[in-house]
Amino acid sequence: MLPVMFRNSWFPTVFDDFINSDVMPHNQVTAPAVNVKESEEAYTMEVAAPGIKKEYCRVHINEDGHLSIAIENKMEHKEEDKKQHYLRREFSYANYQQNYTLPEDVDKDNIAAKVEHGILTVTLPKLKKEEVKVSRQIEIK
Repeated sequence: MLPVMFRNSWFPTVFDDFINSDVMPHNQVTAPAVNVKESEEAYTMEVAAPGIKKEYCRVHINEDGHLSIAIENKMEHKEEDKKQHYLRREFSYANYQQNYTLPEDVDKDNIAAKVEHGILTVTLPKLKKEEVKVSRQIEIK
């Protein structure tokens, strides 16, 4: 049998109705948008991370050889007003981690990343194809 909680006061009901209404915004966490571009020299990934600092981003090649991107964003929304007592403060902790399988032609030793204007950009240079000119004598039968 499950325990039943009774409400002995009007305050929790009113407070719950206020908090759970459309007046108070709800945080919805989704994965950031990712763009991938390809040129002759490299692949470029752009991960949307508005307001993120580079200290909260981790980009590395994991033990399976996949690109791992992790972003941790901690934001605290406070409004200071000495005349009022706030019943609610909003804390936002968003974590994102994703592993990406890399194409075979990526030079894993020279991957670079930077954060600028709310976008984490990861540059994945391609291995340089060496044109091997084969010169040999063809036997005539």
